[in-house]
Amino acid sequence: MSARRSTDSASTLELARAERADLLDFLRTLPAEQWEAPTLCDGWRVREVVAHVISYDGLTLGKVAAQFARGRFSLDRANALGLTDFRTLSPAELLDAFAGHLRPRGLTAGFGGMPALLDALIHHQDIRRVLDLPREIPADRLLRALRLSRLAPPIGAWWRSRGLRLVAEDVDWTAGSGAEVRGKGEALLMASAGRRVPAAELTGPGAPVLLARAG
Repeated sequence: MSARRSTDSASTLELARAERADLLDFLRTLPAEQWEAPTLCDGWRVREVVAHVISYDGLTLGKVAAQFARGRFSLDRANALGLTDFRTLSPAELLDAFAGHLRPRGLTAGFGGMPALLDALIHHQDIRRVLDLPREIPADRLLRALRLSRLAPPIGAWWRSRGLRLVAEDVDWTAGSGAEVRGKGEALLMASAGRRVPAAELTGPGAPVLLARAG
């Protein structure tokens, strides 16, 4: 079965649940000290990233709006406020909480599950990249995330990749037009989402532009 046919066979919500389950399995292997390690999310350790992935579950649009208002309409401040209930939890307690959130609900289940899939997959890599514990992302999830990332304003992928043609070398995906950027789909996704990716992972005349925009 081709990667394209596989990615069309499951709903985004199902893919998000599978990604959360894989993230949970991975988190269960981490020793206590790695829960305090930094991640690609500036200022957030592993524990904060884990809490963030489930912090919007169950929130209605009204509650999300109120949280953004409390955060003075800053996404970063609103995200930080969402961690309040999780900050005192131990790794074991965070794992228990995460296990109860394998199926996205509330805001994260909206738009067909797009927020849940993007958050879980990108933040999974935020942790793995810093800990130098790579994995091969299932092609169906990676393809869906690449496509959806350009439709999700909070990700900023469309803005960072404007004027560029992104070409994944390991899955059947291209997007945009302009100076070409080639690399593995995961590296393209992470750079488009504003993560610092080693320059060696991306090639082509447009690579320096995307890397600069990623910060």
